[in-house]
Amino acid sequence: MSQYCSMFSQILQLFSRLEFQKMVNQTKSERHARGFSSWSQFVAMLFCQLGRAYSLREISGGLRSCEGKLKHLGITAPSHSTLAYANEHRPWELYQLIFLGLYDRCRSQVNIGKRKFRFKNKLISMDASVIDLCLKMFDWARFCRTKGAIKLHLLLDHDGYLPYFAVITDGITPEIEIARQLHFDPGTIVVDDRGYNDYALFGRWTSQSVYFVTRMLPNASYEVVRENKVPQNRNILRDQIIQFASKYALERCPHRLRRIEFHNSEKDEILVFLTNHMTLGASTVAAIYKDRWQIELFFKALKQNLKIKTFVGTSANAVKIQIWAALIAMLLLRFLQLRSQFNWSLSNLVALLRMNLFTHRDLWAWLNKPFGVLPVSYQPEQLRLDMN
Repeated sequence: MSQYCSMFSQILQLFSRLEFQKMVNQTKSERHARGFSSWSQFVAMLFCQLGRAYSLREISGGLRSCEGKLKHLGITAPSHSTLAYANEHRPWELYQLIFLGLYDRCRSQVNIGKRKFRFKNKLISMDASVIDLCLKMFDWARFCRTKGAIKLHLLLDHDGYLPYFAVITDGITPEIEIARQLHFDPGTIVVDDRGYNDYALFGRWTSQSVYFVTRMLPNASYEVVRENKVPQNRNILRDQIIQFASKYALERCPHRLRRIEFHNSEKDEILVFLTNHMTLGASTVAAIYKDRWQIELFFKALKQNLKIKTFVGTSANAVKIQIWAALIAMLLLRFLQLRSQFNWSLSNLVALLRMNLFTHRDLWAWLNKPFGVLPVSYQPEQLRLDMN
């Protein structure tokens, strides 16, 4: 007889039911509930991501087909209509709170000693990705005249490459508008692309001791204050201290900044970086911006491995619930990668975990040795008592 519950049940044990209930009470997600709990809805939406169900009927049918194994999960399989109603009316903010709580737990598993850079500053990438939607079905997500879309704005923590914070908006909301609303701790290094160039934002971050690394706009007007010494054999062409020359830019960012020209030998192109960090090496600044590519890889992995390009509901609330469930699933997968001794790639972990969700096996032993053969359980021999 198996000594373990299903691996899906062991994954769900990572969520404290007490903390979950506190979040339910905080968001009032069960204010009008009639027998279908928020925990059951959460389990169903997480199964949608890890089991890659393509519709509400697949979620309901997939859970119902494993009815005998759901006792460990504390739920019964919902009907597709019940789940659809819950996704449309229950607040998506509950899933945001679950995400933030899980991030704190994942962060504790990150080995700070294996950081890529020597500096102790927190390094965060900021970017956004557009998710296309059919305008006829999602008429609330108008992006242009014939197209619908929403935009996922994301912060990626480079300690473990964990998603740090997310905001979901309509497709036409500019990235810089969300960036202006964010606040970072002093000493944080924020790396972003040229879409976030804003002189007022640069001035505010510099006055708050928040550092940034970005690409400089080619038409920016500036004056060179000082030329720094360029390191040899590092592909650094120029390292300059500059100040904006235009009156508009100077009023919004009166601080001196640093301009670095870097020759990318792989593509034979010259990249111009802009930063307010004056002490980092020029090659380190270039390496920081190169590491920004990790957030692009995160968006690619999110769309390829989890269910975020097609949706099981058409309302804005249902779409946001599904996206937050996908982000929770990504955090779970990163948590399992950090805990495992096996060299998992994300795609292999998702695929093999999907095949073994309801397998009764020790999850942590499986993560370390996924292809190991289970030992034969000892069956004690029943001795016969001779009464003759």
